[in-house]
Amino acid sequence: MAQADQRLRPESSPDPFGERPSRLYHDQARLLGGLFEFESSSRALLRLVKAAYAGLPRHRLPGRAPRFRIRLQLSGDDATDPSAMPPATLLQGGAGLLTVVMNAANFAVVCPAARAGLVAISRSMLRFPQQVRYELLEFAVFALAHRGQRLVSLHAACVGWRRRGLLLIGESGAGKSVLSLHCALHGLDFLTEDATFVEPEAMLATGVSNFLHVKADSLHFLDDAATLSRIRRSPVIRRRSGVEKFEIDMRRFCRPPAQTPLTLGGVVFMSKAPAGGGSLLRTVQRREFLTRLESSQAYAATQPNWKAFVTRLSTLPALELRRGVHPRDGVDALRGLLGP
Repeated sequence: MAQADQRLRPESSPDPFGERPSRLYHDQARLLGGLFEFESSSRALLRLVKAAYAGLPRHRLPGRAPRFRIRLQLSGDDATDPSAMPPATLLQGGAGLLTVVMNAANFAVVCPAARAGLVAISRSMLRFPQQVRYELLEFAVFALAHRGQRLVSLHAACVGWRRRGLLLIGESGAGKSVLSLHCALHGLDFLTEDATFVEPEAMLATGVSNFLHVKADSLHFLDDAATLSRIRRSPVIRRRSGVEKFEIDMRRFCRPPAQTPLTLGGVVFMSKAPAGGGSLLRTVQRREFLTRLESSQAYAATQPNWKAFVTRLSTLPALELRRGVHPRDGVDALRGLLGP
């Protein structure tokens, strides 16, 4: 303990926590209604920021856009095994702080009240840019945006048309990503595949419209050779579950992502059950709607603005979408709900 105290004494180190690097590089992005300032002494870390957030639509929400600050810090080499997946993350929170930890050298901590966060990444972890983006950087951005603006954070896809949007809710494997891809290919607006944030007063949905992920066995529905070739040239990511998916950059794909937040016009619960010869769409009554919504959004249901959000959402149409023969059938059904 005495040795630790000695290391932290001012006379032993003028900057024991690495708070004042000699040079800081900066980048900026408007995300989820907020203005994010990223800073780092490492250009490599800021390149990860650009890969994730450059070129996205600058969504604005009601009111003045808050500013958030995230410091990315390159920590010492933790000798992560390049042949193995990085350590699993641990989520913790308390005293106004939220953290996600891989190990002592790779973690993120945010303080929503201060609108600030710190993301530490080791040199070894630079070999795993997807895990850095999705498990550390994205955590910091999402946590600050939704806590700092009291947005409702939903596990849902969102597509739309002419600034009107539909939430697509379904368990893993229900087909949200595949349907979202075909919606984009057939002229609808892509907002997000699985993380949608809603401003509950205006019922405006926003998201980070950068990537969409599909498995190789879902590509047989595509009949355009050029589109299929582009997807097959996309990077392949491997989830912690072992599932591999193509990572499609929607910023440079068939059409730009939704340029503005979408006003929610309804909720669609996606079913794995085939429609058979019947209608793809079935109206969901209020009691069933409330039960299915809450069971699918366990985290969001604990947030302070959840009840007000559900009250507004329950005034909108709620339907179940069963599977057609081809994803285009689902696209046509959603287009009908969104109007001309």
